[in-house]
Amino acid sequence: MKQSKSKININNTAALYLRISRDDGLDESYSIQNQRKLLQKVAKEKGFVNLIEFVDDGVSGTNKDRKNFRRMIEQVENGTALFSTVIVKDVTRFARDYIRAGLYIEELFPENNIRFISVGEGIDSAEGDNPFIGFMNITAEYYSRDISKKRRLSNYVKGNAGEPLAPPPYGYMKDPDNPKKWIIDEEPAKIVRRIFNEFLSGKGTDQIGKGLTEDEILTPMNYWASKGLNRGGLRNTEKPYYWNTSTIITILTLQEYVGDVINFKTYSKSYKLKKRLKNDPENMAIFKDVHEPIISREDFERVQEKRGKTRKRKTSTGEANMFSGLLTCADCGSNMNYHFNQRNPDIKYFNCSSNNNRRGNCTQTHYIRVDFLEQVIIQEIRRLTKFATQYEKQFAEVIMGNSKMTAEKDRHNKQKELNSLIARDKDLDNIFNRMYEDNIAGKIDDERFAKMSKTYTDEQTEIAEKIKMLRAELEKTEEKTVTADMFIATVRKYTRIKKLTREVLHELIDEIKINHAEKLDSGETVQIITIYWNCIGAIEIPDLPKIPDVDVTVNTRKGVNVKYAPKLSA
Repeated sequence: MKQSKSKININNTAALYLRISRDDGLDESYSIQNQRKLLQKVAKEKGFVNLIEFVDDGVSGTNKDRKNFRRMIEQVENGTALFSTVIVKDVTRFARDYIRAGLYIEELFPENNIRFISVGEGIDSAEGDNPFIGFMNITAEYYSRDISKKRRLSNYVKGNAGEPLAPPPYGYMKDPDNPKKWIIDEEPAKIVRRIFNEFLSGKGTDQIGKGLTEDEILTPMNYWASKGLNRGGLRNTEKPYYWNTSTIITILTLQEYVGDVINFKTYSKSYKLKKRLKNDPENMAIFKDVHEPIISREDFERVQEKRGKTRKRKTSTGEANMFSGLLTCADCGSNMNYHFNQRNPDIKYFNCSSNNNRRGNCTQTHYIRVDFLEQVIIQEIRRLTKFATQYEKQFAEVIMGNSKMTAEKDRHNKQKELNSLIARDKDLDNIFNRMYEDNIAGKIDDERFAKMSKTYTDEQTEIAEKIKMLRAELEKTEEKTVTADMFIATVRKYTRIKKLTREVLHELIDEIKINHAEKLDSGETVQIITIYWNCIGAIEIPDLPKIPDVDVTVNTRKGVNVKYAPKLSA
């Protein structure tokens, strides 16, 4: 109800403050509609003709930055209030912080001649000081603290049982038949796959975002809004298709896309502080393969490895090279910088960034020509494809590294131990659930519950560490078997390769280490280049009849012929 100050009688005007939060659950008595009816009735009985509403819907009483509560208080502080009285359903609607509530009710309001009425407790400041207000404020805060404690305990039980505590990320939605489970939301899942595939093919996060923007793909926040889902966060309504780099990076780092549930990723120091802090990995609860994956675990790990490297560099002209981001110095581990010769732009080369910036600790340039590198890589790809296709059995043995029988026995023992630990972990969850119910029912007192909880929590923490370690060891064993077949299928596509592209490089190669060219006693100058293939690392390709030799030589800028060598002869 909007009225000008000249037309309103402040003494006959009351401000009704209404608030509800998720803490109130489904209690209909706390609904905004019922609060409004009650307060309007009381205001009419008290003789107030004009009513002004301040409503905070879905906001906790411990939140000091409630928008409309803050607006009401600021009007009182500034002397611009068009009301003489504040009416609330009860003190907990007003505030659950007893110190802040006391300052407002016992100091700010009296100083500004504002009458305070709390219906639930029968408080009316016009009837004189109420000695119980301070006690009621403390009770309100205790109520808030108690709710917070119960919620944290409930979340602890749910979170350690593998139930997702957070809403499903972009690409998933809640299962209509079981809200505790996530299922793939195919429309955004396609975009998630696109982002991962484009990143693995060599595109940067800014390039990926630009492509999605040009194709007018709704951002996650705007996609959820289009489906009528109310998700927290800022939404750019003016540019609903604008994908920024941070959104792409967030998607690329979400482990949930491989089918895992990660609980307790953040925490708050106190129920009074709404800011969420990032939790340490050891304090998180991770449950693998809970829902259907959108991204394979292998591709996810490849993305994390690539993200750990320096982003791809460009020359001053803005030109990028397909090798950018793949080359590292064999001596200091720094990324190699891309350049071209100022006098002859056709000569393109890389050198060690740690030596080039003159502030690093690398004593040599590790200079390598791009045309030389292209010849080396394309010949090594041809040699690798021959090895993988013509000598498939030997290729698999090289990757496996040990006999299948030994690996299988080791895998069997680890799996048996893992199954036993998982069973005990589930037993502890059930025990904890029963204890929690007994504590709520009063069968176990708080002190006893705390001691028993600590004992079982310590055991469960130890079990979680063992489970994590065993799963990691099993994955390494299984990945060796899986990646051999996967890599053979991949390299078969390039048996007749004639030209290198960024996509080919990033599909096959994880890293290329460059040594500085060395002059041997024979007078020949050689440069060692070590290729680390995706999933299988660096391997020595044997000298077999059907595998071609590699012979690459280039005349460098100093007029010296440099020959490629996978390694120096013994």
